Amino acid sequence: MDPIKNQISAIDPLTVDPVAEPNGEEALHRILSGSTVFSDSHPVAAVASLEQRRRRKAQIAGGLLLAAAAVTAGVLVAANLGSVNTAPAPAVTVTTTEATPTPSVSVTPTPTATATPSATPTVAAPVTTPPVAPAVPIPAPTPVSTTTLPHTVVPTYTFPDGHLSFTYPVGWTVRPEQGPYATEADKAASTIARVLDAAGTEVALIFNGNYGDGTAGTVDRIILDRAVVPGVRDNSGELVEFGFSSNQSQYVPYEGMPSPQTGPVGDPPTYIMDVRVSSQLVPGISSSGTNQVRVPNGIMSAYVMFDATKYPTFATPEAAKAWMGTTQYAQLKSMLLSLSYK
Repeated sequence: MDPIKNQISAIDPLTVDPVAEPNGEEALHRILSGSTVFSDSHPVAAVASLEQRRRRKAQIAGGLLLAAAAVTAGVLVAANLGSVNTAPAPAVTVTTTEATPTPSVSVTPTPTATATPSATPTVAAPVTTPPVAPAVPIPAPTPVSTTTLPHTVVPTYTFPDGHLSFTYPVGWTVRPEQGPYATEADKAASTIARVLDAAGTEVALIFNGNYGDGTAGTVDRIILDRAVVPGVRDNSGELVEFGFSSNQSQYVPYEGMPSPQTGPVGDPPTYIMDVRVSSQLVPGISSSGTNQVRVPNGIMSAYVMFDATKYPTFATPEAAKAWMGTTQYAQLKSMLLSLSYK
């Protein structure tokens, strides 16, 4: 092979001959400084002109310079960037049905919660029942001795034969005395119990014995208060009641009078507070009746003693109703309701 052709083929980067890659710098030096051998053994047509060879050498030199510069630049970039991880990052696709929020300018940005996808499924924490505190036993109440506490003993009066009794307020007193009787045989069983308040004023009278009397008339009765006395029953089986009433007397016509007068008497009403059977405590115009209750050992009667110097007892019906709210009224009512026959 021609020496010139061999040299050109050795440095031509486009050659396809399977020869070893030449050293660029060595080839360029050899081209520029080496001696050239010409031969006329080949025909003239096969030999390139001098101008063509110069242009080709310049092209080859420029290509080698560009290649060397590219290699140098690549080495510098690689040194500055360091190692590059070529493994691709796992791709995560988040699908949402909500519209993409439009960012807005605000002085204080409001943080927005962002869902972070996780490849590991989330397991709900098991629901546990809170521990139940053990029941604390409640100690039984300590019994309190009534003998060590200050207490009020309600006084009770019992008649001599032991059948009839009643209670009365603390501070009041009961003064028993001989009651009316028809025969000597009835004398021992007839007793009046006069009740006096704390000031010593007689406020009530309770009688038990084998004796009875009285009169009656026609009245117009207004019942202000009434209640059943549970401890006493009439011999007939009828209920016995406590009552407080206003009684306006009525004229009683007599036969033979030329012009009988009817209607209420001009006197003020009489106020009665006593114990009697239910049939003797009727509202409206009726008999004034009696407060005598028949019991196995004779007669029982119990009533309040109003001040005889005050007539009428109450100046007006309103004054009588106002008295019902006093302590004295409550004490008298409680005493009459406590009557008990055994």
